[in-house]
Parts: sequence; C-alpha cells; structure tokens
Amino acid sequence: MPQGQPSVVPDDGLTTRQRRNRPLVVVHTGIGKGKSTAAFGLALRAWNQGWPIGVFQFVKSAKWKVGEENALRVLGASGEGGSVDWHKMGEGWSWVQRDAQMDNEEKAREGWEQVKRDLAAETYKLYVLDEFAYPMHWGWIDTDEVVSVLRDRPGTQHVVITGRNAPEKLVELADLVTDMSKVKHPMDAGQKGQRGIEW
Repeated sequence: MPQGQPSVVPDDGLTTRQRRNRPLVVVHTGIGKGKSTAAFGLALRAWNQGWPIGVFQFVKSAKWKVGEENALRVLGASGEGGSVDWHKMGEGWSWVQRDAQMDNEEKAREGWEQVKRDLAAETYKLYVLDEFAYPMHWGWIDTDEVVSVLRDRPGTQHVVITGRNAPEKLVELADLVTDMSKVKHPMDAGQKGQRGIEW
C-alpha cells in the first residue's frame, strides 16, 4: 500500500471520506511482546487529535505502576489534547491460579458492563480494552455478546482490544488484526523484566 493507498476499492456505495472515517475494531493478539504497547501508541495519536480516550485494563494488577498510565493521565490533564480516563478492572488475572478467581471473574463482567454503558452513551472516541481477550478466552465474558455490541455500537467509536488468544469470532469482526509473534525475548535467557522496557 504505497502512500496509504488501498489495494482494493469496494463497491459499497460509500464515498472515499465515509469509508476513511469508518469506526474501527482493532485487535492486537499473539504471544509476542508489544500488544499493549501498540495500543497505547495508538492512544497517543488519538490524544493528539483531541479525542476522549477510555482505557480499561482487564488483567494487569491495579497495584502495578504502569508507565503508560502516568504518561497518558498527565497528557489528558494537560488540556492540550483529548481527555483520558483510566479504569483498572482486575488484580493480575493472567498471573495467578484461576481456581481462586471468582472475584476477578465478577470484576471482569462489571468492567464489560461499564464498557457497554460507555459505548451506548458514546463517552469516548477511542476505547483501549487492554488484555480483554483473556476474559473472553476463559469464558468469563461471552464472545458472541462482545461481537454483537461492537458491531452495533453507535457513532464513530474506535475500539482496540489486546491480549493473547483472541477468539476467532472477534478476529472475524475486527477491521485490523495484528498477531504479534515472538522471535526472541530476554526472558528466554533468564533476564527478568526491566524498568522502562516492561513498565
């Protein structure tokens, strides 16, 4: 696609402008590093456009100091770009045994209910549903319902979903899907995550 030109122009009756401004569902999945990082990079672009942004973290612990959170909160409060609201939904669901997760399963459902309310109210222009693929993969949240809600959302709201094992039905619905594959990672050589790289 040189210079951003599409390789195909569908016969859908839409003008070029209508097609260009169509709201997107974006999925970042796969076992490689960078899914959330890419989503937060997209949030920076949205902030620069003045879009209101809602970040919903479904897996990372509410106690973790996430670098992107601090940066986006500061930017959102600066008054120069879009606003940023940050919602933490869980206590590290991906890193603990699932047997003791009933409270986290309930929090995931509550988080999804909030996302549905915000989509219906058109609260944000960009939604980052970070690690949201996990609750669907684990069966905590019904993928068919997610697909239906996202397909029928009003307005021009963009939604980015991250996490491994994105359900096939979600992938089919999405307009843009990136599968992050791992070629090499420092953890393979026994190196733990480090400040400024992992958080």
